[in-house]
Amino acid sequence: MKCFVLTKRKAILALSVAVCVAAGIVFGIHGAAANAAATKTRLVPIYNVKTDQKKISISFDAAWGNEQTQNLIDILGKYSVKTTFFVVGSWVEKYPESVKALADAGHEVCNHSDSHPHMPQLPREKIASEIQNCNQKIKAITGKEPTLFRAPYGDYNNTLIETVKGLNMHEIQWNVDSLDWKDPTPQQIYERVVGKVQPGSIVLLHNGAKNTPAALPSILETLQKQGYEIVPISQLIYNGTYKIDNNGTQIPTDQGTSSGG
Repeated sequence: MKCFVLTKRKAILALSVAVCVAAGIVFGIHGAAANAAATKTRLVPIYNVKTDQKKISISFDAAWGNEQTQNLIDILGKYSVKTTFFVVGSWVEKYPESVKALADAGHEVCNHSDSHPHMPQLPREKIASEIQNCNQKIKAITGKEPTLFRAPYGDYNNTLIETVKGLNMHEIQWNVDSLDWKDPTPQQIYERVVGKVQPGSIVLLHNGAKNTPAALPSILETLQKQGYEIVPISQLIYNGTYKIDNNGTQIPTDQGTSSGG
């Protein structure tokens, strides 16, 4: 029978090897997790569209007040402009006649959530219900189910974008912010919008902002004189094969793709 004597030196050596192996395993596990997290693609909504055409979209968010809505409809009608209104489900319930008036005037009525929460703070199931509930309320009045979603506060994460895509919708942001909700003067709103617009831009305005109706006519007149065609967002974005760069610019990836298709 053979006996193995474990000397103090050998014991220390064995313990050192064991510690290194264990550390390597732990590092490997956490390192892999860190690498996976680092390499996960950050998803981005559509902020604007790459296009050579002088085509843009103007959009309005409707979440709270309603005093200006009909006035905006009348102004847009005067200039033969169709736009996109992103409405909250609770707003739809409170002002169904305005939702119908928007649709009857040819404007696109789209989804701005059901209750205007910070969507990234919600679990995936609640995100889906917020969007679906609002869609149902809009469809009940307009007869059309929205295909576009805008997150409240412009607040998004990968889970939200994945959920929106899973519902066969596009998530839409903006690259021209009027900041009209801060109640700047009509001239300041005009200068911010006209000074930043470029082909493929999406402009953000609000239906409840105090000075937006006063600024809107000059904005529309100037953009039309500059040769811009103002269309609803669904007629601006690409629906074929595309990619979205880190700045949120939607770029077609096949020559046959056209916007609004």
